[in-house]
Amino acid sequence: MIKKRIATIKRKTKETDIVLKITLDGEGKNKIDTPIGFLNHMLDAMSKHALFNLELKAKGDIQVDDHHTVEDIGICLGKAIAEALKDKKSITRFGNALVPMDEALCAAAIDISGRPFFSYGEEAIKFEKQKSKIKGKEQAFDLQLIEEFFQALVLNSGITLHVVIKRGKNLHHIYEAMFKAVGRALKVAVAYDAQVKGIPSTKGAL
Repeated sequence: MIKKRIATIKRKTKETDIVLKITLDGEGKNKIDTPIGFLNHMLDAMSKHALFNLELKAKGDIQVDDHHTVEDIGICLGKAIAEALKDKKSITRFGNALVPMDEALCAAAIDISGRPFFSYGEEAIKFEKQKSKIKGKEQAFDLQLIEEFFQALVLNSGITLHVVIKRGKNLHHIYEAMFKAVGRALKVAVAYDAQVKGIPSTKGAL
């Protein structure tokens, strides 16, 4: 029986206070508590489709804006994924997903490469110019922070991530499809492959 891959990351600065625990080999269960409702919803969707168990408690200086909290959560999630993967032996390494949500369609492709790179695409910029904020019951969420979140995740996990918005009109649908696609791609990429012996690279290292 394969031991579950688990990591806990704590980060406390003058701007944020975050504790995050991830179980890569989970059931998609989560307990997410941040002051940013839209981000909570997106992380819930991503963890469920990645089948990660995610526990997250975050406080931040949202009286300034959401930027520090969103970015630092991305940092913690990236570090947790990297720590949980450990030596990366016998993982599938690559993963991709194409996810529809009503009229929206988003694609994500991942390589657990050790080479952090994030491609967001012109389509995302076009949609953000269309309308810069999603309104919630308590506050507005700045869509530019989605790029900041994934950039922080990628830099701290060491993965290559390409995200493409194929089409869509409703911004909530577009970005929820994006987070679900990233979750689905991560699920495949981190999964064990019984046929892979050792590190899945011709270099012998990732």
